[in-house]
Amino acid sequence: MKKDNFTLRYKVSLRQNLLKQIDAPVVMETHGGYGGIWRRCYSHLDTGVVFEKDPAKAGKLALQRPTWAVYECDCEQALGDGVGFHLPVNFLDVDPYGDPWPIIEAFFSANRDGPSKLLIAVNDGLRQKIKMNGGWDVESMKDMVSKIGAANMYKDYLAVCQMLMEEKAGRRGYSLTGWTGYYCGHAKQMSHYGAVLTRK
Repeated sequence: MKKDNFTLRYKVSLRQNLLKQIDAPVVMETHGGYGGIWRRCYSHLDTGVVFEKDPAKAGKLALQRPTWAVYECDCEQALGDGVGFHLPVNFLDVDPYGDPWPIIEAFFSANRDGPSKLLIAVNDGLRQKIKMNGGWDVESMKDMVSKIGAANMYKDYLAVCQMLMEEKAGRRGYSLTGWTGYYCGHAKQMSHYGAVLTRK
């Protein structure tokens, strides 16, 4: 709990700075949790989408934000099915406990008529696992390991994430026009990054 509280202020700052770069944000939160990020960053927004697979947490989120679309389900499967895209989502908030890339991939696969400007805030927990094994047993990292080598994955992890974001966004017609990232948390094992994407 202490580690999570330690990184919370960084999560909030990243999202608040990204929000300044868009006029009418419509947020999609992939992991709503207990709603702490919403209270600090999104409570002024009337509409949005949030996913949470824990029934008790999802119920609290529905009470917390009655004007939002709240889904009790696994976000990756739901995104692949196009859930939540009845709203013009232009701000994606990805905060899993580990690998965010399958979720980002699912978002892009379903978001066929995306906005001209899209912002993505990510809390990524993969770096520690990358340190231990070089990324070979992480499906979302295998191509990058082949490109830059397992020995470079840990020290250059943010650069890896930037390259992955450019690649995945590019397939949907976006250019990466803004990027920020840093390591934080215990032993710098967490990675936070934000992307600004615009249509080519």
